[in-house]
Amino acid sequence: MSWLDEFDTRLAALDAQALRRTRRRVRPGPGATMVVDGVPLLAFCSNDYLGLTQAGALKAAVHAAVDTYGVGAGASPMVSGHSEANAALETELAQAVQLPRALYFYAGYATNASIVPALVGPGDAVFSDALNHACLIDGARLSKAGVHRYAHADLAGLAAALQASPARRKLVISDAVFSMDGDVADLRALLALCEAHDALLLLDDAHGFGVLGPQGRGALAAAGLTGPGASNRVLYMSTLSKAIGVAGAFVAGTDRLIEWLLQKTRSYTYATAAPALLAEAARAALRVVLGDEGEALRQRLQARIAQLRAGLAPGADAALDAAGWRLMPSATAIQPLVVGSAEAALALMAQLREQGLWVPAIRPPTVPAGTARLRIALSAAHEEADVQRLLQALQAAAARSYR
Repeated sequence: MSWLDEFDTRLAALDAQALRRTRRRVRPGPGATMVVDGVPLLAFCSNDYLGLTQAGALKAAVHAAVDTYGVGAGASPMVSGHSEANAALETELAQAVQLPRALYFYAGYATNASIVPALVGPGDAVFSDALNHACLIDGARLSKAGVHRYAHADLAGLAAALQASPARRKLVISDAVFSMDGDVADLRALLALCEAHDALLLLDDAHGFGVLGPQGRGALAAAGLTGPGASNRVLYMSTLSKAIGVAGAFVAGTDRLIEWLLQKTRSYTYATAAPALLAEAARAALRVVLGDEGEALRQRLQARIAQLRAGLAPGADAALDAAGWRLMPSATAIQPLVVGSAEAALALMAQLREQGLWVPAIRPPTVPAGTARLRIALSAAHEEADVQRLLQALQAAAARSYR
């Protein structure tokens, strides 16, 4: 039998463990709804935290950009793909995160997967939080540096690993907001360790930029680590596909670090640049995020977070308490409800879908075994009635589970 025939057996094994993933065909509906495989559902699955993907200002910017630039970029940024729009966006991103310089990439995953190998290599050391996003993990592997994985948020363990490492070049990589737990890294403590051990800190703030910090400037600004006194040991990365509502990513830091990445990052040099129409949409989104409208949207989001957490708090509902589900301690738009097994998470997701709600089940290997969960993603697009509807559906599902 050819080894190719083994894929049928391996796929069947995924089915047996309730781990096969399924794509769904979607299109946006009004507010926080989506039409999923032809059925309208109230969605709690999107990282569109400020509801900007359907914003009129972004649509208008795209229409205008198409008339000026066309659709595709045509080439790598190093050839002819670095449009005037892309250049302006880099300047505005650096200003937004209050760091000297920024570099704009076509995709977030490709950014982290390739900037890590541009910074370190064989003989160097990477120190990675155990719950980092896959793109950071893959970047560390591709670098061929020695990888030291420390327990999630274990600063004492990280300090010991840094102290014990003989490597001359040390790179600490961490999510700023962890995408499946919703908690925020202790950025001041991470930077202090890097200062003490001559290390560089790479932060992925995909889920913080736009919603955390003054004017939504991100987790680094929230920690007071940007501006004139910013450390030269920080590289700040974020995507433009979450709160910004568009696509792509950027990395910001000192001029010399960004210039080095410009020269040595393979996914920047050898990939076609992001189209100018996306850069113009991102520029329009930044104007919203940094202005009064952005502040109002963040306040709406915070109200929905508080409402959900109050409704799922211990003692709020007897059936929820009896079901044994656990809402993780997150203050961000990511609100994970840990259910347990993959089968239980899928079953709960299916029950909610019967009620017209789409809340995704997250299973291993994305999360550790035994911690399969519903990842409830909240948005400024959600109304108070939307969250109340979700709470009532969860209470009803818990009552059925308890019986």
